[in-house]
Amino acid sequence: MRRILTLGALALLLAACGRTGDIRAPGPPDQITFPRVYPAR
Repeated sequence: MRRILTLGALALLLAACGRTGDIRAPGPPDQITFPRVYPAR
């Protein structure tokens, strides 16, 4: 039972890993012609 809980906690921590911070448009800021970002659906 302890092993299952440990694996579940590890899976939860790994699932929480990802990109942090605000969504930014790719490329140099001075070359972006349309600075808005489409919403993630």
